[in-house]
Amino acid sequence: MKFPGSLENQRLSFLLEKAISREAQMWKVNVPKISTNQNVSPSQRDEVIQWLAKLKYQFNLYPETFALASSLLDRFLATVKAHPKYLSCIAISCFFLAAKTVEEDEKIPVLKVLARDSFCGCSSSEILRMERIILDKLNWDLHTATPLDFLHIFHAIALSTRPQILFSLPKLSPSQHLAVLTKQLLHCMACNQLLQFKGSMLALAMVSLEMEKLIPDWLPLTIELLQKAQMDSSHLIHCRELVAHHLSTLQSSLPLNSVYVYRPLKHTLVTCDKGAFRLHPSSVSDPDFSKDNSKPEVPVRGTAAFYHLPAVSGCKHTSAKRKVEEMEVDDFYDGIKRLYNEDSASENVGSVCGTDLSRQEGHASPCPPLQPVSVM
Repeated sequence: MKFPGSLENQRLSFLLEKAISREAQMWKVNVPKISTNQNVSPSQRDEVIQWLAKLKYQFNLYPETFALASSLLDRFLATVKAHPKYLSCIAISCFFLAAKTVEEDEKIPVLKVLARDSFCGCSSSEILRMERIILDKLNWDLHTATPLDFLHIFHAIALSTRPQILFSLPKLSPSQHLAVLTKQLLHCMACNQLLQFKGSMLALAMVSLEMEKLIPDWLPLTIELLQKAQMDSSHLIHCRELVAHHLSTLQSSLPLNSVYVYRPLKHTLVTCDKGAFRLHPSSVSDPDFSKDNSKPEVPVRGTAAFYHLPAVSGCKHTSAKRKVEEMEVDDFYDGIKRLYNEDSASENVGSVCGTDLSRQEGHASPCPPLQPVSVM
């Protein structure tokens, strides 16, 4: 989304106009249904959306996949009268359709694996049959404008017209800031009270609330975006109030910095035949290790603990105590940073083991490097 000067604004205006036109064709007013055993209740809808959010993390898919799956589910439920017992099958079918639409081929989950690991309670053939029903009811048109699409556009327009927005957040790049808003948006998409608003209205309300915290002239920017999107200001005010209330329940956000340190390892590495390694119990005692005893659990942020390799035969003594301080990057960041042409190379924070193993039976086996704690 990087274009020079006015060309960038023209491109963003064109994308916004196209998305709004697409939304106007697809969006239907949500009519709350009376909770009965024959209808999907709003709470059941929220629960299944939260379940899809967990599947997104489980299968490591893009947030765009979850946003499209949620939109397809809401469109289908607004079109037909669905029985609650079929809701999980409908939801997982929408999720599979969204994955095939958004993801790269190698990232699309295998249907049998998806049916098994999601615990949806339906077979692969049932998912395929439900998939065909959904496609028929939606006229085989899955390319709708989601709230996440509008969030990307509004955020890019805001940064284009107000470059000083992130001056108060010097440690966040534009894509990392967008990752924070994306996490909040996906949280709001699981709230049935916000279904009364279009996705564009929901995204603009979130951007407006964020701008209010960052810049003093947030109101002129909100009015400018409101005029571009041709929305009603009274609806935006109401949406802002509901979004602000719902976001107050969101406890976690993208932290600016986190400190990750190592815990003591309860095993020592010794060489075996053909340069292989084998784990042996060590005399070092420390709580909270993983059940497989092959590696320590992810340490809790803020705790002081380190890896320690005690001396063994054939190894030199070493004492490596390192603190690793790094930016915790939300999984959304990996999929978003491409929008701003940011460098994809991540900072190397790995620590290298300084212990060298002596030669045994003519074989030299270098000590493998200690791997840094992976960022979730």
